[in-house]
Amino acid sequence: MRRIVARASDSAAFDRRKFMNGGWGAAAAGPIAEIASILVQTRPDRLGRAAQAIEALPGTQIYGRDPKGKLIVVIEASDVGAIGATLNTISLLPDVLTAALVFHCTDEE
Repeated sequence: MRRIVARASDSAAFDRRKFMNGGWGAAAAGPIAEIASILVQTRPDRLGRAAQAIEALPGTQIYGRDPKGKLIVVIEASDVGAIGATLNTISLLPDVLTAALVFHCTDEE
């Protein structure tokens, strides 16, 4: 059985935060795009107002609507922090009951 031992110099060069945010290699292939899909629940009578408020946010697009009060929203941003900030903003809108992250990926263009 072969043992793998990490050297101090290897761990010193390793950036855990970068790794957790999708930084696998030393050099990125190109610009990075963060893409997330969220499911938003509103009251049916407030669906239009919630949709207008969400569409006014930068990087958001509504991909689907259900007259019962559901919206499928796609968020595109340059970093994962912007995705989280937009999700929080949507969840705090007055006409939104819930906003749940359904999908998230990092795409190198």
